[in-house]
Amino acid sequence: MTFLGTDRIEVLRFHDGDVVRYATLGMSAQPMADPTAVVADPLRGPRAELVLSVRAGRADTDKVLRPLAVLAASPQVEGLIVAPGASLDTGEPLWPGAPFTSVLVAEAGGLVEDLELDEPMDPVRFLPLLPMTPNEAAWKRVQGAEALQERWLRNGTDLRDPMRSGVPLG
Repeated sequence: MTFLGTDRIEVLRFHDGDVVRYATLGMSAQPMADPTAVVADPLRGPRAELVLSVRAGRADTDKVLRPLAVLAASPQVEGLIVAPGASLDTGEPLWPGAPFTSVLVAEAGGLVEDLELDEPMDPVRFLPLLPMTPNEAAWKRVQGAEALQERWLRNGTDLRDPMRSGVPLG
């Protein structure tokens, strides 16, 4: 997909057993820049691609392609620096019937190793996305990303379930 004033963003789909992985391609073409900087450095700055993993067959998750492309274009369009702990909101369900309208950006390195680039460019980090319900996103804004991840872990939440209900937050 191409958005006005941005480079092309593609979303690739990979099957890994019963898991489908969606990965952006093109977000890392330019380094993310501080929106307050007077001039953006064309070489230095964080680079990333987004990776979403969901269980296959429970929902029409292929409709997530456009929302993922929009999220991947946000550094160029909105001047965002996407980093672990950040929330990204699409304003609509990630796919038809999805209880999620936003994602939590998780730490890189667990699923896909960083891709080293020639100096002076920063490596490309592959950032996992964890879908959040609106209540989880609101709770995360108050309590923080780490607290939400601990809550998910404590409750044995299957973050790859495309139709999971929200974690108890009380």
